[in-house]
Amino acid sequence: MDEIKITRRHLPHWTAENAVYFVTFNARSTEFDCTEQTTILEHIKKGNNKYYTLHAAIVMPDHVHMIFVPFQEYPLRRIMKGTKGASANLINKLRGSSGQIWQDESYDRIIRDENEYHEKITYMFNNPLKIGLTDDPENYHGWYINDKLG
Repeated sequence: MDEIKITRRHLPHWTAENAVYFVTFNARSTEFDCTEQTTILEHIKKGNNKYYTLHAAIVMPDHVHMIFVPFQEYPLRRIMKGTKGASANLINKLRGSSGQIWQDESYDRIIRDENEYHEKITYMFNNPLKIGLTDDPENYHGWYINDKLG
């Protein structure tokens, strides 16, 4: 991993080239139905191999978790702005509405080692099970794991 740069709004944001990120972003004051969750997930998957290498993602009724490595020419803040902006437009179009869908800021963390990576994947995988959305997380409609990386 290269030199770490730190910026701050309300939360600290650490960035480094070639870093693997665990990112969480939350809905502002809404919950997503199954169709909306699938729409968000499909949008996130479209960014794979274009803006980042997506390792895993899960879309929950009120938040999203992603693990990915940004491509060098796309900084983390640009990826998050694009992901949240485009997915908000898609959700607003589905709803026939307008307005802000996501909270302004995202939580991001550089994953530091293999143990932490597996901990985050396990946490994401078990998230819908933990709150009773499914009894089989592998078949949860909001779950994606990049099998090509395993």
